[in-house]
Amino acid sequence: MRNLRHDPTHCALCPRRCGGDRTKAAGRCRMPEAPVVARAALHPWEEPPLSGTRGAGTVFFSGCSLGCVFCQNDSISQQDFGREITVARLREIFQELIAAGAHNIDLVNPTHYAQVVAEALSEPLPVPVVWNSGGYDRVETLRALEGKVQVYLPDFKYPDVQGAKQYAGAEDYPKVAKEAILEMVRQTGPYQLDEEGILQRGVILRHLLLPGRLVQAKEVMDWAAEMFPPHTILFSLMSQYIPWGRAADIPPLNRRLRKSEVRGAIAYLENLPLDGFTQGEEAARSEYIPAFDLTGVSDRAHKP
Repeated sequence: MRNLRHDPTHCALCPRRCGGDRTKAAGRCRMPEAPVVARAALHPWEEPPLSGTRGAGTVFFSGCSLGCVFCQNDSISQQDFGREITVARLREIFQELIAAGAHNIDLVNPTHYAQVVAEALSEPLPVPVVWNSGGYDRVETLRALEGKVQVYLPDFKYPDVQGAKQYAGAEDYPKVAKEAILEMVRQTGPYQLDEEGILQRGVILRHLLLPGRLVQAKEVMDWAAEMFPPHTILFSLMSQYIPWGRAADIPPLNRRLRKSEVRGAIAYLENLPLDGFTQGEEAARSEYIPAFDLTGVSDRAHKP
């Protein structure tokens, strides 16, 4: 594992490499050097090999360096709700989730907190660590985490420059995400499940189906099928899209998915040599969005 080089006064952890001063909560992610967390709890709605029977131990970080207009977690990713804690407290949260039965520690949107993750995982955990990101990760940063992260869960959102520019202001996203995903698979190798069907190592590649973008969804699936031999990765096709935040004013994102789009994407995936998962139309419900209410973030002995 390489050392993670990070200057908190000139941050370059994510592909934006904005040079923000994290000691002053500056930069594209708007977050300070210390972790800001909005929720830490068992989560039953990740993919089956992650949630299992007891739940994934999810830790939701606040802030975001990508900033998609349709983000369902926008109250924490773009409105920055959360509570600043210490790295020591973060480590305690991991242990509390494990004690509660978590199959893994699921780090949601950790890209701009890679330095925190590296420090908090200085000692290995008894369960797999999941890096749950939007796929907009620097290869150099990921390499510095090798050995600390056992499962990668990236969402390959945009295979096209136009979509990436329009919906996230990140024209380099397609190139960056492909390189990051290749690095993730290099680190983990083919996916490995235990006797209970819980993922111990590997990559689950997600794609969120968006309105009017069935062609792009097929492009993502084709790329995955061409790049990785059968049984190397798991592919998760998500149909949970709801017009949210700024997307409510941006056609065609201002509508729900059509049944024909969902069914067309599922049928296409079923004809490819990819192991994985799909969601039905019933997944597009706001009830599945976690309550960002500081659950599990602090206790009486560790107030920020």
